[in-house]
Amino acid sequence: MASQGTSSDDLCEPTLRADAERNRTLVLAAAHEVFAEQGLGAPMNEIARRAGVGIATLHRRFPTREDLIAATFAVKMKTYVEAIDDALQDPDPWRGFCGYIDRVCEMQASDRGFTHVLTLTFPTAKAFEADRNRSYQGCIELIARAKETGRLRPDFSPEDLILLLMANAGVISATGESAPGAWRRLVAYMVQAFSADHTEPLPPAPTPTAMYRAMIRLRPR
Repeated sequence: MASQGTSSDDLCEPTLRADAERNRTLVLAAAHEVFAEQGLGAPMNEIARRAGVGIATLHRRFPTREDLIAATFAVKMKTYVEAIDDALQDPDPWRGFCGYIDRVCEMQASDRGFTHVLTLTFPTAKAFEADRNRSYQGCIELIARAKETGRLRPDFSPEDLILLLMANAGVISATGESAPGAWRRLVAYMVQAFSADHTEPLPPAPTPTAMYRAMIRLRPR
């Protein structure tokens, strides 16, 4: 019997909160597994089934696919931000730039669910996008520093990095099982092309607006 002044609803609240948190954990674990296997467009019903919850429970916790993707990869996005912070701390900006590219591309390769996340944008996931924007601003600074050393070609654009991540995502998706290290060759080729030793004129880089629209269009529906 509940003590005087304590309702049964009050006693149930901690249990309900614990159940909700457990369901959230189960859904995120299942989402990470399913996204890795089937891509970010995987059926929400399959995620709910593996989590052992009803689809209504999943949608109550994560109303949209964007919400679920952002929550699933929130920790990974924090690591992405740490990568640019580490690169900016390198006393050799060119080495920091090259190391950053290799580290981020390896993050794509090591987590197939995360492969395409870096090339998408989720406007409604505010915290997720804030981390992405912070990393993007860090990239702009890193690129400027690398150019000042004379090692990075002067026409390199932040949008070129997005193009590289898109290309790397495609290579990883195509070769992940049969040739899991193939992405390293692509990245090595591209880093060499980014060097100031290669100064042949390039076609214009896409504008930031054009790349943003491309990232929007790539989102799974």
